[in-house]
Amino acid sequence: MSFYEKRDLKNMQKIGSYLSNLPEYCFDFFTGIENNTSTLTRVNYAMDLSVFFDYLEKYVIKKPKMQIGLADLEKLEARNIENYLSYLSYYEINDKMEKNTERGKARKLASVRSFFKYLFDHDMLSSNVASKIKTPKLHNKEIIRLEKDEVERLLDAVNSPTTFSARQKNYNKHTQERDNAIVTLFLGTGIRISELVGLNVEDFDFSQNAFKVTRKGGNQTILYFSLEVQNALLAWLEKRKTLNLPPEENAMFVSLQNKRICVRAVENLVKKFAKEGSPLKKISPHKLRSTFGTNLYRETKDIYIVADVLGHKDVNTTKKHYAAISEDMRKSVAGKIKIHRT
Repeated sequence: MSFYEKRDLKNMQKIGSYLSNLPEYCFDFFTGIENNTSTLTRVNYAMDLSVFFDYLEKYVIKKPKMQIGLADLEKLEARNIENYLSYLSYYEINDKMEKNTERGKARKLASVRSFFKYLFDHDMLSSNVASKIKTPKLHNKEIIRLEKDEVERLLDAVNSPTTFSARQKNYNKHTQERDNAIVTLFLGTGIRISELVGLNVEDFDFSQNAFKVTRKGGNQTILYFSLEVQNALLAWLEKRKTLNLPPEENAMFVSLQNKRICVRAVENLVKKFAKEGSPLKKISPHKLRSTFGTNLYRETKDIYIVADVLGHKDVNTTKKHYAAISEDMRKSVAGKIKIHRT
């Protein structure tokens, strides 16, 4: 079973766990969207609907979630969903306190809208009350990216950390080639963390400096990398050969437990080195992706090339990289206009 098949199976199990505590008609909704959504998207829907029905149980309909029927949903008013958005600011579920930013609220509202739209379109509800609610205003997030000197410090931190303890430095000796290859691959290709974790050794062709990546939705594409990335990858592959890996383990990047590295481990290693290389910025793998997108636009001035390489289906998603360097462009033209004649 491939990495992606295992991931989908795990997601399906999560969906089933959530659905076991929701009314039966919720199952119809998930069956209806199955062919047009990824398992990860459906997991998020399941989580969001669980929170929504928990709210209805506690504050609106006041009956167990499993007993909330379509007739109860028919009675909901717009104000009930508006109050739900307010509730999401800070709430308790499963004995744990949670909170949502405006983006978290927008996503949960989108899930509720999709759910009600499905029920309405399939004649299970006579009206769609959720369609009356406006999406919370989203403020633009600052695009955090690394400048050239920060990238160099980050890579220096991977290869020769100065602030690590003796124990950390000893640990780093065992993972240095791997960590350098991971960070360099992020910075040199802009792939997503889920794409990196899913890579296999056979996905790489070093005669072409190319590799096959599985994008969101399962589509595969070929990306290319530079000599810098090639050198980092080959150094890691030489180290990988010395590990006592199971014959069936074909993951490109593995943990110290000799199995495919997980998303959390990659997030932690990037955070660890970024803290030394750029202490004032909160850097994640996605920020390294933004750094690549910004640098690629600087070199090409072509937003469509950037969109294609990053795997964005909508070029508007890519424009945030353009926005990230708009200040640089404004600075560059500041001296172009002469007020006094010389």
